[in-house]
Amino acid sequence: MTGIYIHIPFCKSKCPYCDFYSFKADEQTKDSYLKAVLSCLEGCRDKISSSVDTVYFGGGTPSYFGGERIKEVLSYIKNNYSITPDAEITVECNPSSVDEDLVRNLSQAGANRISMGMQSAVDKERLNLGRLSGREKISECIRLFRSFGIDNISLDLMLGIPYQTKGSLSESIDFVSSMNVSHVSAYMLKIEEGTEFHRLQDELTLPDEDEVCELYLYAVEELEKRGYMQYEISNFSKKGFESRHNLKYWHCEEYLGIGPSAHSFLGGKRFYFERDFDSFIKGVPPLPDGNGGDEEEYVMLALRLNEGLQNEKYKQRFGRNIDEALFKKARALEKEGLVRVTTDTVSLTVKGFLVSNSVISYLSD
Repeated sequence: MTGIYIHIPFCKSKCPYCDFYSFKADEQTKDSYLKAVLSCLEGCRDKISSSVDTVYFGGGTPSYFGGERIKEVLSYIKNNYSITPDAEITVECNPSSVDEDLVRNLSQAGANRISMGMQSAVDKERLNLGRLSGREKISECIRLFRSFGIDNISLDLMLGIPYQTKGSLSESIDFVSSMNVSHVSAYMLKIEEGTEFHRLQDELTLPDEDEVCELYLYAVEELEKRGYMQYEISNFSKKGFESRHNLKYWHCEEYLGIGPSAHSFLGGKRFYFERDFDSFIKGVPPLPDGNGGDEEEYVMLALRLNEGLQNEKYKQRFGRNIDEALFKKARALEKEGLVRVTTDTVSLTVKGFLVSNSVISYLSD
């Protein structure tokens, strides 16, 4: 099974923390992009030999692209690719660009999962993040999606943001629980070069490193109390509502990425489109990015998951057992409370997830 990712590089305004490839666009530019996406999908048909079971519209702000355009893209995929009847079709939405017309079009197109950029349920924190809609607007959006039969909803939650405290984080988690959404992505703020936050970083009132760690541990504990079980470093869901598309990335499964900055992994090869709108519009082909899915990469991605690195799955993929040297390293870290080790599995603890880059690098080296 293969996934398709469609990057929508448009936003009504740029959030100060965001370094994803996006910009403001008029209707003509959006129409030009629609044509380019359809043309690219046409040219990629022979690259995918298996059925498509996930489609993900990310960005940028797909809801700003418009429901009719998304509907047209999905119609093309359904008519020209072998898409499974139960395919997970996700659309990222910003509350400020959600209205009844958008939701109606998404429902008619077959979208069945929404990922909404909440970031915080505390309006002051949202404003500091450049998010224009308040908590009531988010509630209205959720009710609107459900009225059109779209019940699988994920909310983004950011940790370590300006002025955030354990009390304000608790308010956001209470809101998530009260709305009974099925999934939560809880990301720690990272100051990226080239962003407004990077320019203003000396002026920002941010929690210190220890406070951010406490916020993360608190979020994991409180979300799990409410039935949102952690299945990846930054992702939590109710049982059966894990993001099937994102799991493809972590399981080293195949996916096709369409749009400037989008990456693909097909036939053991990785390739990507440049972060350049004009070159994509002109039909410039993606650039090769080497081989993918080797043992080292597989180990690194598997360790991001709560299920961890499992010997049986590893053996099925590579024809041999996990190297005993990795288990030896893991047992040493187990004594520090960073990993869990069984006879055939290595997985990170919540404490290990906090220093995941170091732990995973050490184990996969």
